[in-house]
Amino acid sequence: MTRQVNHPTRAVYSLLVVVAVLACALLQAAAPASAHAVLTGSDPREGSVLKAAPKQITVTFDESVALVEDSLRVLDPDNRPVADGDPRHADGQGNTDSVALESGLQQGTYTVSWRVVSADSHAVSGAFTFSVGKPSATRAVAAPPPAVDPTVGALYGVGRYLAYAGLALLIGLAVFVLACWRSATAARVVRRPFQVGWWALSVSTVLLVLLRGPYDSGDGLGGLFDPSSLRQTVGSRPGLALLARLVLLVVVAVLVRNRSVEQMPGRRALAAGGVLVLSLAATWAAAEHASAGIQVPMAVASSMLHLLAMAVWLGGLAALLLALYRSPAEDPLPPVAVARFSRIALSSVAVLTATGVYQSWRGLGSWDAFSTSYGRILVFKVWAVLVMLAAASYSRRWTARLLHAPQEERVLVAAGHADSPPAASVDGESPHGSGPELHRRGLRRSVLAEVAIGVLVLVLTTVLTGTETGRAAETASVTSVAGQPEVSLTLIPYDTGKNTLSGRGKVQVTLEPGRVGRNVVEAIVYGADGSPVGVPELRLTFTLADQQVGPLDAKLVDERGYWGSDTLNLPIAGTWTMKATVRVSEIDQVTVEKTVEVGR
Repeated sequence: MTRQVNHPTRAVYSLLVVVAVLACALLQAAAPASAHAVLTGSDPREGSVLKAAPKQITVTFDESVALVEDSLRVLDPDNRPVADGDPRHADGQGNTDSVALESGLQQGTYTVSWRVVSADSHAVSGAFTFSVGKPSATRAVAAPPPAVDPTVGALYGVGRYLAYAGLALLIGLAVFVLACWRSATAARVVRRPFQVGWWALSVSTVLLVLLRGPYDSGDGLGGLFDPSSLRQTVGSRPGLALLARLVLLVVVAVLVRNRSVEQMPGRRALAAGGVLVLSLAATWAAAEHASAGIQVPMAVASSMLHLLAMAVWLGGLAALLLALYRSPAEDPLPPVAVARFSRIALSSVAVLTATGVYQSWRGLGSWDAFSTSYGRILVFKVWAVLVMLAAASYSRRWTARLLHAPQEERVLVAAGHADSPPAASVDGESPHGSGPELHRRGLRRSVLAEVAIGVLVLVLTTVLTGTETGRAAETASVTSVAGQPEVSLTLIPYDTGKNTLSGRGKVQVTLEPGRVGRNVVEAIVYGADGSPVGVPELRLTFTLADQQVGPLDAKLVDERGYWGSDTLNLPIAGTWTMKATVRVSEIDQVTVEKTVEVGR
């Protein structure tokens, strides 16, 4: 008998060792970088006019990037591809993307479009132009390839949401049964939802593995089962994370089916469960925002704790709601179990708050970053969590009332479970209108509200983890072009409130040399989809408030593709405020600003 018990236990331990090795490999692969790659330079430089045709095009980023097919495309003025060969890393440098050009290029304006996968596994794209000899009257449309195929992107987002929901069910239901209401009744109540969570996480992970190749390459669903695409996915860090997640889910299935955890001593069972839970969380942390940027080890740990606290709280709420509605009349959910979960939920909220504050600081970097897409989504998520906490406060009140109800009334059957009409109380009132049953009904309503808002929080979390961080956007806003220290590059987000392609986007301003004296200014307006757009008017002014200088008008002129000026004179070094007024129609315009450093 002893051998039969130990045999599955040894197998479980062996699987856990494999899991731990996979988790360590994933965490070691996470290296410092900026979440979402930011273009820091190009050769030739954007908007430049060359005397002779270049032999190759090279773009440089602030972090290592993964190259995909057609990650760098070059079109001549007649919209004909002129790249010669496949893209590659220039001189073996992982933060570059380079491609050779055909010989004998004609005079005119050329369009370069690029698309790469950044260190945090998100695809980014862009485009710019340069000219040989002189700018041509005709040119290719300078639209970057879409970072992700719309259909693939939508399915990938659905898969990620289902994965979050499945994880919350798996962990939250297990914690509720083990820590709050350890009984055969609780196990029966959550068994089916636990299986739903396992299948949701398993199916979504398989879906993400299949979609990862088309997501990286920008292809449509046609590349879903492409062997080369699958091989590339398996060799990538996000692919390894997803495969490790599948292995972990197999381990969970083995443990549940064989009841191996029940056969282990208490501490060993706790250790085994801890390894599984932490390893599952690591498959997210090692392939999302936490794996790139500043303070990677701390960020990965914070991300794992944040994810686990979310799963315990939201999944536990689902378990509590099921227990309130589905527990049988002869064995209803005891108030003490509700009180235990209330304490666990409070601890989870404390962890969420601490890790959330850190991750918000890390993702934003400054107050100005609240104006980015990441910042706005984060604000919505914070408000949703606050509303959820308000609902939770009502749940705690109903729990306290339920605990303080008279002992003889705590065993009253819930109204929905009663097989016969309730007897009247001594004062003639139905017990359904007062006492424990009233408290239960109130608790059901407040918990249901928490679960409903929790679904919204999960949606916002899914969107947030797929959005460029505010810190990365700020990094892109003001940066010196690599290899060209005499150039300052600034991105200024704008939003006129008009729901059109040019209604919101970014103004990219190049200031050369970015020092005291005369400067050449070039500005390009990018629309909501990241492609250059034309606007009726663009005005740019510079002010040095502490020296009471300005505003100085750059006097931009529309150069058919970009706005330019070579008459701006900045007399004093310092931190200047650059204001851009973007007019997209006769009545729609907005003025936005960004600071820029001007050297001596």
